[in-house]
Amino acid sequence: MSTTTPAIGQALDRFDGPEKVRGLAPYAFEHPVEHPAYLFPVLSTVAVGRITGIDCSQASAQPGVLGVLTHQNAPRLGTDDGELRVLQSDEVAFRNQIVGAVIAETSEIARHAASLVRVDYEKRPHNVDLQAEVPGHREKLRVPNEVLPLFPMDTADGDVDGALASADVRVDHVYSTQWISHNSLEPHTTIACWTDEGLTLHLSTQGVTGIQGAVAGAFRLDPSRVRVISPHVGGAFGSKVLPRADVVLAAMAARLVSGRPVKFVLTRQQTFSLTGYRPPTIQRVRLGAGRDGRLVAIDHRSIEQTSKVKEFAEHSTRGTPSMYAAPNRLTQQWVAELDVPTPTIMRAPGEASGMFALESAMDELAIACGLDPIELRIRNEPDKHPHFGLPYSSRNLVTCLREGARRFGWEQRDPTPRARREGGWLVGTGVAAATYPVLRLPGSKATIRAGADGRYLVLIAAVDIGTGTRTALTQVAADALQVDVEQIDLRLGDTAYPPAAEEGASAGITSWGAAIYAAADQLRQRLSTEHGGTVPADGLEVTADTPENPYLKQFAMHSFGAQFAEVRVHEDTGEIRVPRQLGVFACGRIVNPKTARSQLIGGMTWGLSMALHEQSVPDLRFGHVINHDLAQYHISSNADVGAVEAHWIEEDDPYVNPMRTKGVGEIGIVGAAAAIANAVYHATGVRIRELPITLDKLLPVEEGSQR
Repeated sequence: MSTTTPAIGQALDRFDGPEKVRGLAPYAFEHPVEHPAYLFPVLSTVAVGRITGIDCSQASAQPGVLGVLTHQNAPRLGTDDGELRVLQSDEVAFRNQIVGAVIAETSEIARHAASLVRVDYEKRPHNVDLQAEVPGHREKLRVPNEVLPLFPMDTADGDVDGALASADVRVDHVYSTQWISHNSLEPHTTIACWTDEGLTLHLSTQGVTGIQGAVAGAFRLDPSRVRVISPHVGGAFGSKVLPRADVVLAAMAARLVSGRPVKFVLTRQQTFSLTGYRPPTIQRVRLGAGRDGRLVAIDHRSIEQTSKVKEFAEHSTRGTPSMYAAPNRLTQQWVAELDVPTPTIMRAPGEASGMFALESAMDELAIACGLDPIELRIRNEPDKHPHFGLPYSSRNLVTCLREGARRFGWEQRDPTPRARREGGWLVGTGVAAATYPVLRLPGSKATIRAGADGRYLVLIAAVDIGTGTRTALTQVAADALQVDVEQIDLRLGDTAYPPAAEEGASAGITSWGAAIYAAADQLRQRLSTEHGGTVPADGLEVTADTPENPYLKQFAMHSFGAQFAEVRVHEDTGEIRVPRQLGVFACGRIVNPKTARSQLIGGMTWGLSMALHEQSVPDLRFGHVINHDLAQYHISSNADVGAVEAHWIEEDDPYVNPMRTKGVGEIGIVGAAAAIANAVYHATGVRIRELPITLDKLLPVEEGSQR
């Protein structure tokens, strides 16, 4: 092995880019299979109730129909996961729950036949309104189970109420975020096929190993009899981390037509009910400070919805204990069980929602104290983790704030609201801080095969969801082996390879890269001790697990960042434009600047979309999302996005992992919505505490309004 120029840090083009732009990279639905059948689901038309009868006769009589699945003939599953127990009973827990499915020779026949299945219900009262569940119904709320043991759902230090009562300056407000739906470019798709060897699944997923285990358990199979293949994924953002009903349904259907593959792709409208979403939150933040702006108390409480099928908690208060020094702190997280589909992971789960509330409140505190918002944050910078008491492995929030202020031109800002007008537009600027924990997920292994020709085959069942993982992980492998990138042949996206944790929580490179580094160390050791440093003619293979981080209990590990935004609000119409966003981040060593910048810009753009556009509107009468397509569910388009700049500082953290990386996929969205909301206040003098910020909340644009 020779010492070469480090691959980590090079802005390489994506290796799979040419295949993708030429249409040669196969996504889930495009895998070539022989003589496929097609599946289309039947969805419930009531929000809560019981099926009293199903008539499949018209559907079954259609030419080309191969079978109809209902709870009456579906195979019994061996899982307690409410999300996966599809067609296991006559109970309906939410509107658009899968209650049947048609398998046919073509997708058109399957869809038409599904519309002919008649389902009768015993309807029951339902509740899908989180706002109505909260006031006066504390007994209906409960503390959710822990999402990650490292982060307790509730934290308490000191006497918050006493400190707030005696504080010179107090902020006490409620902030809310909306139901935000997943809309990946590639819909959720599965091809399922049973053979004598077992079940093969081609699907769009963030974790082939997790799918393998869940499906094997559901069908009472040894995991070795389930193969999951996912070489290319057209976006996921959390919606494809956990196994879902559509995958199990496809496997059921394929068993019914054994020997034939079954193709199943959810329509865009179906994804609004069947692929999870970011739950709406209602958050109360209370801050107390001295006249100098130094915090004496932080109280952050959040309520959000979950389903009655399976619990999911967003944990919106998770980031708060990591942010600011205050001797008295309290965070509480509650969930309300409603008759809704199950929420799920969405980019920066917890921090994206929670930091909108905290960073909006910090802006309000800065104004109440007569301080610059950046100076307020700097004055409350902790020297150790406020809750755990551990030193930070690295913490460069202040550097991000100062560098961002320099790049953004913050020193020219007049802090007075409504002080700047340009051609009928009110102009304002805002800032917010960002954070996300550094995580290393368990369960990954990597195999390296060294060849006598100087090439290295690296095998790991990781998944590239469109972020550039294939390229970045090759760079990691090259540095781990101290060779050129061209000598690495990386294979991923298949359970035929060693298992891997899912792609999520900005932990992919951290987890998989650590396993590759461990395997490279073992390979070097074996070559040195057994083969005199030379690769034998028949090659050499090693496999290693992701090692535990020995520093995990010694340091608190987080990424940090600063988000800046310029906003223009039309004085007559209330139209909102964001011509400029700028973010500066401290997220460890950057593996590939090109793909990292893409991730950060993507997150910031989604933060803009969260701030101004995205909201799934539930029909309280019938229990479903009304605006369940991209014609009515608004997202930021190219016309909405102005200049977006993403920068990072050089950060060398030897404690997080061998690559010294922290991840960039999540933090770009954190704080972006708060920066925009704070800029809207600066432009108009109107404080908006409920997302999205729409023009109806600004009209008339009168200073001092609060909504």
